[in-house]
Amino acid sequence: MEKLTSRKNPYIVRLRALASDAEYRRSERVYICDGLKTLKEAISFGADISSVMWKEQAGEAEGLDCAEQYVVPAELYDYAAVMKNSAGPCFTVRIPEENRDGTLKNAVVLENVQDPGNVGTVIRTANALGVDAVILLGSCADVYNPKTVRATMGAIFRQRIIRTDIAGLKALREKNALPLYGAALTDKARDIRELSLGKAALAIGSEGRGLSAELLKECTGEIIIPMDPDSESFNAAVAAAIIMWEAVR
Repeated sequence: MEKLTSRKNPYIVRLRALASDAEYRRSERVYICDGLKTLKEAISFGADISSVMWKEQAGEAEGLDCAEQYVVPAELYDYAAVMKNSAGPCFTVRIPEENRDGTLKNAVVLENVQDPGNVGTVIRTANALGVDAVILLGSCADVYNPKTVRATMGAIFRQRIIRTDIAGLKALREKNALPLYGAALTDKARDIRELSLGKAALAIGSEGRGLSAELLKECTGEIIIPMDPDSESFNAAVAAAIIMWEAVR
């Protein structure tokens, strides 16, 4: 167990880069997490943990088999870690290879949902409801942004996540015989309670613009959540949760 004290230490510099730079995360194929509960979930679900940084003193986590472990003073920890004033630990996880094998009985599709908290919440909800995959299109928030990871509450270690484009989504749908229903505020959108959505891909767009015209053209049908007519729309993560719940129900 190595003790670090300098902000210039290469490991500290690397952690800060992983926390702030999506391109660096992709090139290194590593992302950063925080907290003992999250660490235990990562171990429990077989995440590939590459390093752990403990705050002030070494801790213990049953099943942790990681060669790189460090102890740092509180001030240095707060400088390097994702969450300020956290009890720690901070740890890094290798990004797994994307899995497109096997069958999908259902999926939720996010297009251009840029808020990390919303993307993370959808991943967490999809996992809780047993949805096979979360599929990300367009300019969605980075799955491995620390804010996204935190919002998943550990579901990132369990949930199948696929990033693709509209052509890739079409190929997945054809392979799995999944119709695509898009959430849209249009006159032809049908109440989600009127359709059988159990075996389908369900698309939700950004709160500002909704689904793109290109993706709507690919949809088997358009759906809407009944709401008070004076309300403009639901938050994207809330809309996804309601639609997924109705689908699995």
